[in-house]
Amino acid sequence: MKFLNQLERKFGRYAISGLMRYIVMLFVAGMLLGSFMPEVYYEYLSLDFSQVARGQVWRLITFIIPLSSMNGILFFAITTYFYYIIGNALENAWGAFRFNLYFFSGIFFNIIASLIIYFITGQSLAGSSLSVVCGTLFFAFAALYPNMQFLFYFIIPIKAKYLAWFQGAMYVYTAFEYLMNKQYLLIIPLVVSLANFLIFFFYTRNYRKISPSEFKRKATYKRQVNAGRNEGNVAQFKGRNVITRHKCAVCGRTELDNEQLEFRFCSKCDGNYEYCMDHLFTHEHVHK
Repeated sequence: MKFLNQLERKFGRYAISGLMRYIVMLFVAGMLLGSFMPEVYYEYLSLDFSQVARGQVWRLITFIIPLSSMNGILFFAITTYFYYIIGNALENAWGAFRFNLYFFSGIFFNIIASLIIYFITGQSLAGSSLSVVCGTLFFAFAALYPNMQFLFYFIIPIKAKYLAWFQGAMYVYTAFEYLMNKQYLLIIPLVVSLANFLIFFFYTRNYRKISPSEFKRKATYKRQVNAGRNEGNVAQFKGRNVITRHKCAVCGRTELDNEQLEFRFCSKCDGNYEYCMDHLFTHEHVHK
């Protein structure tokens, strides 16, 4: 975490704000290429290390364009919008720099996986990694917002954590199929696509030995949380004062404003300060 903070202070000004807008443009470009000029992608844009060695270094960037077709334009629109929503949610939670770092490190890991396969077989993977990297965005989203609900087939509500477990099971099933078919090298991009999430997630978690003073601090924090919940907050709702269970100390929103909002107490603030997920990672800590 300290290393990430140092990187953000040094390179944060170079982060691309609203990165998902540009990713959506790449999806649209891939649909147009796949519908009208798919041969252009494979001839000039795909990741071919033999051509990269001859000076076509732009392939290290253009290969991320995901080819699709207008035949499945409805599925394309739903998928692209879904990635746009969860990508913006991650950027709002982490900030532009960390979201950029997560996304581009996923692209980098996929290049490394393709390079390993090229050295072993002499052949390059022609597919795009953008769809794979966007798939790992959902793992990060589910880790941050596990109880966020999505409407499956626009009818059945399913929480994000269950969808993430299902997606993880599909990864395992796909890897098992590759093993059964003796396509061992294809497991490499699959594992690498998950490595980005696992490294980022576990590295940013605060693992440390817990001393007796730490037990005392956690017990005090738990008492403060319970006290804050019991006391409640007073907010205006439909012209009258209402006691709410949650209230963001920054924006003042409560569960009455949006039942989908999630709230957390900050363990680094002195006192019972609760924040919505939009401000949990961006607020200034309160110290007495």
